[in-house]
Amino acid sequence: MDARIPLLIDTDPGVDDALALLLAFNDRAHEVVGLTIAAGNVGLHHTTANALKLCELVGRSDVPVYAGSASPLLHPAPDAAYVHGNDGFGDVGYAPAAHGLQDEHAALAILRLSHVHAGSLVLVALGPLTNIALALKLDPTLPSRVARFVTMAGAVTGHGNITPSAEFNVYFDPEAAKIVFDAFPTFELSDWEATVAHGLPHDEVLAWMQAGGARADFYEAISRKTREWSADRRGDEWHSADALAMAWVLAPDGVLETVARPVDVVLDHGPARGATIVDWQRQLGRPDNVTILMRYDRVRFHALVREALQAV
Repeated sequence: MDARIPLLIDTDPGVDDALALLLAFNDRAHEVVGLTIAAGNVGLHHTTANALKLCELVGRSDVPVYAGSASPLLHPAPDAAYVHGNDGFGDVGYAPAAHGLQDEHAALAILRLSHVHAGSLVLVALGPLTNIALALKLDPTLPSRVARFVTMAGAVTGHGNITPSAEFNVYFDPEAAKIVFDAFPTFELSDWEATVAHGLPHDEVLAWMQAGGARADFYEAISRKTREWSADRRGDEWHSADALAMAWVLAPDGVLETVARPVDVVLDHGPARGATIVDWQRQLGRPDNVTILMRYDRVRFHALVREALQAV
């Protein structure tokens, strides 16, 4: 019997998603049972190709990859190609993976795997929540079979990264985020503001990659454009939102502080669209539904990233 914890990752690779996947594949206590892919950072054609390439890079072409939604549920949204490159992987022109996608839609795969691993499945969302929202519309009982749901989403005090108040994953598909946030009685949220508080020093990350092997070389190439973009705008530290969320998933003992509060999503078509509203004073009388990451051990986080980059 496999004693490892089954890990299902919904993602839109993306440079920071790629680092999170390297962490997941390097962890011995968890077994990645599938990748479900959405559009987000770039279009679905690229995010699926990138997921397949990451699996091939780490020698895990056996991990099934499922294509999901190519667009938000209701309204068009901008992608983040200006950060990640037009193909999401820095436009380095990598050779495509030799293997392909599964025939099953991502939303259906989420539901099926939730039955296969009922009660033990860890579901991690690193991109827009479209696929999980679709799964919930097909089967609202999904949360009852998920042992732990962790999402990289939101900006808990309204300091956004795509608009003044909204974080990218929620802004890309706020209707989906609303469906998911309302459906799970409790879940864990690693937001953009936690990301900013847990930066990765540019020089150190580069040194880790230069001391690594094939994984480090590939990641250095695909992340170069993003790291240069970040250095021009955010100073000495680079930020990997998805890697921080994945560190919390894999090594929860590294958490130094969390808080539990009610959280909601703004759907209005105005300047606050996609904002995550935290009822910090519990004024609305709603139950706490989200555990929010506030502080994670930076030394532990950096060690997990370094080890993943230098794995062979």
